[in-house]
Amino acid sequence: MNVILPTKIFLTRGSGQHKEKLVSYEIALREAGINPFNLVRVSSIFPPGCELVSREEGLKLLKPGQVVFLVMSESATDEAHRLISSSIGMAVPNNGKSYGYLAEHESYGQAEAEAGRYTEDLAVEMLATKLGLKFEGRRKGESAYRLPGKLSVTTRSITQTAAGSSGLWTTTIAAAVLVT
Repeated sequence: MNVILPTKIFLTRGSGQHKEKLVSYEIALREAGINPFNLVRVSSIFPPGCELVSREEGLKLLKPGQVVFLVMSESATDEAHRLISSSIGMAVPNNGKSYGYLAEHESYGQAEAEAGRYTEDLAVEMLATKLGLKFEGRRKGESAYRLPGKLSVTTRSITQTAAGSSGLWTTTIAAAVLVT
């Protein structure tokens, strides 16, 4: 049995505007650098032992036309001035042995920093509940999480925001791209 287990992962984002919704989405994919691949959305597991690499390093490992697995958040609007956001948050136990979580979130009217914090909290909550632990949220002013039992968790997020324009579709995407 062949097992597909990604060894690297990278975060990317993009936005696009066009009179056609599909073209707006394609422009967002281009800005994110992932348009030449056949994208397959997967659920939200950060594989154990997977290395977070830069977007540039991750893209070098892929070939045009390749089937690529990713967790992606996507938002679109055709309303002028409407703020949209797409965000991916990750929560990975620092022990390197356990799998982590990736969370996707789309919203209206939410600033980049707020959406990023929300997706990180969401990923940590999913990890905590998987472990049977109570999640109480991030303490104000702290960038790290410590779950009961002294489990230390690294978090990170990537968020794309954009405001809609009159007569155009605006699309935002954020993605965690898995590299095998």
